[in-house]
Amino acid sequence: MTDKYAVIGNPVAHSKSPQIHKMFAEQTGQDISYEAILAPLDGFAATVARLRNEGFKGCNVTVPFKQEAWNLCLPTTRALDAQAANTLKFDAERIIGDNTDGIGLVNDIEKNLKISLKDKRILLIGAGGAARGVLHPLLESTQSPLVMKVIYNRTLEKAVSLKKTVEQHAEFRTFIIRAVEFGNLGNEQFDIVINATSAGLTDSEIPLPPNIFAPGALAYDMMYGRETPFMKFARVHGAAVVADGLGMLVEQAAEAFFIWRGVRPVTAPVIAALRQA
Repeated sequence: MTDKYAVIGNPVAHSKSPQIHKMFAEQTGQDISYEAILAPLDGFAATVARLRNEGFKGCNVTVPFKQEAWNLCLPTTRALDAQAANTLKFDAERIIGDNTDGIGLVNDIEKNLKISLKDKRILLIGAGGAARGVLHPLLESTQSPLVMKVIYNRTLEKAVSLKKTVEQHAEFRTFIIRAVEFGNLGNEQFDIVINATSAGLTDSEIPLPPNIFAPGALAYDMMYGRETPFMKFARVHGAAVVADGLGMLVEQAAEAFFIWRGVRPVTAPVIAALRQA
């Protein structure tokens, strides 16, 4: 019998998740179906309840429902760290919630781009849900508390709030993490610069010093499907590698697939197919 899965969002018609999971299923021989479901802005919980009643085994969650999904589920450690859930697994009477965004980003950088995060100076732009979802795995991957990490945000208060949230974890209390407001970076350079804002959706510029990129630096925009102003800036100002978030999208989906099916798909051919589409 075919097991049913879905992605829930609003909007959701643009989602590549059905295509990605179809390729995963074909590659691994898993008998699943996967569809995109538009939920009313005030109807996420009701949509999840309907899917459970219809026998679905789980779902992915995209904007704007990740926070609501976290409130609805029994969260894993990763979901607790992110205070959001993007993957729900329907297990008997429980809804298990996980967050695969952070591991998706780390895997894309280290496996696909082949850039180690260990001992790297990291600038994370943004302090919203996207940044919160990836910060903990990023810090774990650097493995060095003495190397600078900066949360760079339009408003200082949100950056400080995210910093304090992370520092509540014992393993990060010795890490050097700074919160900086837009325009106040100075002359520091970073090895990894990650844009976790939605500035690319409106073609907005992010105020960055021209010398922000250290030799060999990676500029990574978590958006995908377009050349954002951040990516254009990075190409002009010396980033050695400029990448969008398509690989992260596939890698976070692969982690969700593993959570549901216990099988880990190979991501490289799926990323390549999406690039060529």
